[in-house]
Amino acid sequence: MASVPFHYVDLRAFCYATEDEKRVDDALRTYLPEEFPIEREETEGYHGDRILVLSARVENADDVRHVLSQLRESADFGRIEAELDDRVTENCELFLSLDKQAAFHDEVALGEGITFRAKVEAYPAKKATAVENVREIL
Repeated sequence: MASVPFHYVDLRAFCYATEDEKRVDDALRTYLPEEFPIEREETEGYHGDRILVLSARVENADDVRHVLSQLRESADFGRIEAELDDRVTENCELFLSLDKQAAFHDEVALGEGITFRAKVEAYPAKKATAVENVREIL
């Protein structure tokens, strides 16, 4: 796999007041290379509760390959491929929602809790071109 058709990959998870920050951090790290930095931003929910936003932007090609290799391990991989037309936007972005609880157990699955967004390289910058580029890499 010489080139990667992504400018970057963003991963983000919310850690609510009822959750253990270390566990949410571990879940996010399921997709990231070792020792990859995770940014933390504290915010407040509607009722004044603390919400910690954990996020990472992966831009280096080798690191993006690592994230993609983790996705390929998913039992839902066939579903991801089949739904590419629905998961790639007109702005050439690939969106996935990943299961935070499964990730904590080092499993990769579609679900809720971790947002995956990747900016797809596409020349010309059209959805159809972006979908084809993602299909080739997967």
